[in-house]
Amino acid sequence: MLRTVTDLGGHDRTLELLRSTLSAERRCWLVGGAVRDRLRGVAVSDFDLVVGDDVAAAAKKLARGAGGGAFPLSDEFGAWRVVARSGGWRADLGPLHGSGIEDDLAQRDFTINALAEPLAGGGLIDPLGGLRDLEEGRLRLASADALEADPLRAMRLVRFVCELDVAVDPAATAAARRVARRLDEVAAERIYGELKRIIASDRAVTGVALLGELGLTAVVLPELEALRGVSQSRYHHLDVADHTQEVLVELIGLQNDPGSVFGPHSARSIESLLTEPLADELSRGVAMRFAALLHDVAKPETRTVADDGRIAFPGHDAAGSELARTMLGRLRASARVQAYVADLTLHHLRLGFLVARRPLSRVDLYRYLDACGPVAADVTVLSVADRRATRGDRASESIEAHLELARGVIDEALRWHFDGHPQPPMRGDELASALGIEPGPRLGELLALVTEAQFTGEVRTSAEAVAYARERIDRVG
Repeated sequence: MLRTVTDLGGHDRTLELLRSTLSAERRCWLVGGAVRDRLRGVAVSDFDLVVGDDVAAAAKKLARGAGGGAFPLSDEFGAWRVVARSGGWRADLGPLHGSGIEDDLAQRDFTINALAEPLAGGGLIDPLGGLRDLEEGRLRLASADALEADPLRAMRLVRFVCELDVAVDPAATAAARRVARRLDEVAAERIYGELKRIIASDRAVTGVALLGELGLTAVVLPELEALRGVSQSRYHHLDVADHTQEVLVELIGLQNDPGSVFGPHSARSIESLLTEPLADELSRGVAMRFAALLHDVAKPETRTVADDGRIAFPGHDAAGSELARTMLGRLRASARVQAYVADLTLHHLRLGFLVARRPLSRVDLYRYLDACGPVAADVTVLSVADRRATRGDRASESIEAHLELARGVIDEALRWHFDGHPQPPMRGDELASALGIEPGPRLGELLALVTEAQFTGEVRTSAEAVAYARERIDRVG
């Protein structure tokens, strides 16, 4: 059941601060998502305010009251942002559009966001029936041309389906399809902002499917749209597009319950890995979902068919890594997110190639972890989702073999992630001096060999490290 605005009035310190600071303003309203989410009983940290008088003066006044900072967001639209010094909240203040708050609300995207509450006191302002739509779980346009005014609202429609679990009114669906082609007019940063929230949601699979159905994927990520209808080998039961979606399904299930595959002990460390912040306000777990979507993105361009009809995709891992980096760069993702997704794409096949070598030797394990570098644990998790989504010929035995292998490497991969790559038993300058060689690439290769030997147990002391390196010095460089 939805709560009422008056139910919530005395239970939100930030809202009370907004009221006490700005209640003297004759025309100032809390609007949009902050009102909607409070009615749903959801904690709010981002507040949108409409100010009927001097927006800059109101923003500065709020900043002083909150002990925070205020700065203009847009000279063109006259919006300001206030960021609190403590409490983790922010408020965006914008000018009133139209002759009154009802006119302003009529220009918003959906009825559930066309809600306002006067800070000076008074009941909920709901000119378009947004409260009823919220109660009935319906997403309805605030006006017939609401999406035409800003095509990004089509992406926001998908995000609300994911975050609020609402049903889309047919008129809104039709409008989203009409404006889809105009998304290329929208700044990439804004698109990425919506896409991140779609992918991060519990209903990300629904969101990705809806992006495709509305024609949004074809504009925002055309490389994903190109996966449709690309058939695969007999070891796959789906084409590349459906396989990609199934990998996302499997990954989200695995992220929600890593113990189901890796056991309770490993699960705790995997959960810590997945929640670790990466960049762009994304955790490693959410960024991994981007990799699930992009890991096979180069299959259309690498697809080959042999004379006997066998289908293969040689080099799609390396080509996909570069293509994933390009796609995320186009969305203005950070270099760190680009590198992370590109690395997962590059290495997503590597563990599968080792299945035939079970049980792995310490050398094989070291070389796998060393090759995958800082994403070794992450790509191990992703590879499980990929393998479980591949259910063609001999699927059961192949899946179980891969899971057995993944369980055997995950703990060491997690240890490398949290504790760092194993260090050589002696410093490079010490080894160079003992061997009588100059620093350089040759020394680096010897240090790498010594570190591997230490991991496998062949080298335990500095003296053994020098002897081991001296035996191999003529084979290096």
